[in-house]
Amino acid sequence: MENYRLLTEDEIIILENNGCTAEDWTAVNVAEDFQPNHVRNTSFYGEINLGVFEKNVEITKGFIKHTGINRATLRDVTIGDNCLIENVGCYINNYTIGDDCYIANVSVIETTEGATYGEGNLISVLNEAGDGNAIIFGNLNSQFAAFMVKHFTDKNIKDEIRRLINEDIERNMPERGIIGNNVKIIGTKEITNTVVNDNCEINGASRLSDCSILNGPNDSVYIGTGVICENSIICNGSSIINSVKIQDCFVGEACHIANGFTASQSVFFANSYMSNGEACAAFCGPFSASHHKSSLLIGGQFSFYNAGSNTNFSNHAYKMGPIHYGTLERGTKTASGSYVLMPAKIGAFSVCMGKLMHHPDTRDVPFSYLISYNDDMYLVPGRNITTVGLYRDIKKWPKRDKRLSGSQKSIVNFDWLSPFTVGEILRGKKILENLKAASGDLQSKYNYHEYVINASSLNKGIKYYDIALRLYMGAVLKRAKKHNYFAKPTTETGKGNWIDLSGLLLPESEEAKLISDIKNGTLKTIQAVIDRFVEIDENYRKYQWAWTYQMILDYYNLTEITEEDAQRIREDYIKARRTWIGEIRKDAEKEYAMGDVEEEVFHDFINKLDHEIDYEDMA
Repeated sequence: MENYRLLTEDEIIILENNGCTAEDWTAVNVAEDFQPNHVRNTSFYGEINLGVFEKNVEITKGFIKHTGINRATLRDVTIGDNCLIENVGCYINNYTIGDDCYIANVSVIETTEGATYGEGNLISVLNEAGDGNAIIFGNLNSQFAAFMVKHFTDKNIKDEIRRLINEDIERNMPERGIIGNNVKIIGTKEITNTVVNDNCEINGASRLSDCSILNGPNDSVYIGTGVICENSIICNGSSIINSVKIQDCFVGEACHIANGFTASQSVFFANSYMSNGEACAAFCGPFSASHHKSSLLIGGQFSFYNAGSNTNFSNHAYKMGPIHYGTLERGTKTASGSYVLMPAKIGAFSVCMGKLMHHPDTRDVPFSYLISYNDDMYLVPGRNITTVGLYRDIKKWPKRDKRLSGSQKSIVNFDWLSPFTVGEILRGKKILENLKAASGDLQSKYNYHEYVINASSLNKGIKYYDIALRLYMGAVLKRAKKHNYFAKPTTETGKGNWIDLSGLLLPESEEAKLISDIKNGTLKTIQAVIDRFVEIDENYRKYQWAWTYQMILDYYNLTEITEEDAQRIREDYIKARRTWIGEIRKDAEKEYAMGDVEEEVFHDFINKLDHEIDYEDMA
């Protein structure tokens, strides 16, 4: 805390000669080395604390001005050292401002009674007309949010979560609005009841009300022209620009929201990209994207997902081209198996979604296409396993993580084949085999619930699923041998079903344990719950090995895995991997033959496939 003193008579005279006035000069306190000549045309009300103004500040590249205060009205304000505050249209009221800040051409910055800074706001996601099921607060991450939404109907767990969050908020709630160190706020009309952390920039925003703008160790937030942000929290590394309007939202780290996008009662996590469209009651997990004006994300839970536009539910058709951004890889709340919807005609989007909402059994055939043809819905099982699009997705997601090390709050597991997805593949393969056994080999078509599966598609689906299974087993076994845990697992944890908590892959048993430990008070703080998520993620390989070891025993009908068995699994892995790459090559050649891909792009992609053999002996 700065040591302040009263103004001297000479300093008061200088200030008055500079056009300054005060309700009570004895309520104006200054730093020991304060010099009054850099404060002009300023009115002081209430208790004022001023630092020193002895440095220059860079307004923009190459434009330097001396720090100080000019043309401002301040009431109950503390200002740190070496700030430049000028052209405040109305006033700054009841705020603490840090060191080295530049605040110019603003209208109002104010804290009013009852300010919450967006913390503790109860919103309703997944059901825009339902009861609140998610509480937003500064320490929220995608795992905690997914867990909260999933279990908020359990009164006991809901009450405990609310208590833990309220305690966390109370520990961190400031007495009044705070603007941190090295903050730039220019051309902004209104900032009320808002915390702005160090190094953040607000440039041309229209209104920020009841918000927290948070930063990380080395990454900050940028809020740009025309933005209106109310009752929301914006996390480190994110940018909100170009007339975005968000209300009652949480924006996680390294998100980009731009170009008139509007959102209410929604959450966005880890590298989500939103532009032009709209979101309402949406749960947008890591790497969710929406680019188009016609996109409305409403009442769904997404991750590793591109909304596409209009009837194009996923932009997965963009394969080798550089404009492809993403696909539905991990899934949505209504279709959490890893597959892609490819509507074949205008109007198919609503049909596909209707089917999925009322028949979630489609998730049992993952990595598949749903194609509408007249009044029939055709299911193409496992087709996406061997596409160029999936291959590119596997490579690109880790590269597109813009979060800086040390500020990654949300956990993201990038394994495309994991106990979670492979469990779905096992069930899908079993369904296809049972259909074939029940109806015989001579059928031209098979019916699965309300979907039609051509015989050729069914047989290829079994083949593709088997390729994926062998890819997975070989890769996990290879890693186990490389990292010296190739032996019978030492834990039972992981052997049952697995789930995906918005980026965190974990055994269902660990979620059950987490629920129990919250209810019985073992986990006493929000940080303890978040640390548990981290601990589960750190044990992912151990839990994965327990699950995979049992899977290998079942698949190969073994009682234990010997070195001889391991060699056989490795050979199956290499064979499956080369078949997989060969199928992807066929998909690329087919796309190139259609004339949609430039020759240079095609040959670059084929060159990458040719080098896949280099990775066969790597974990």
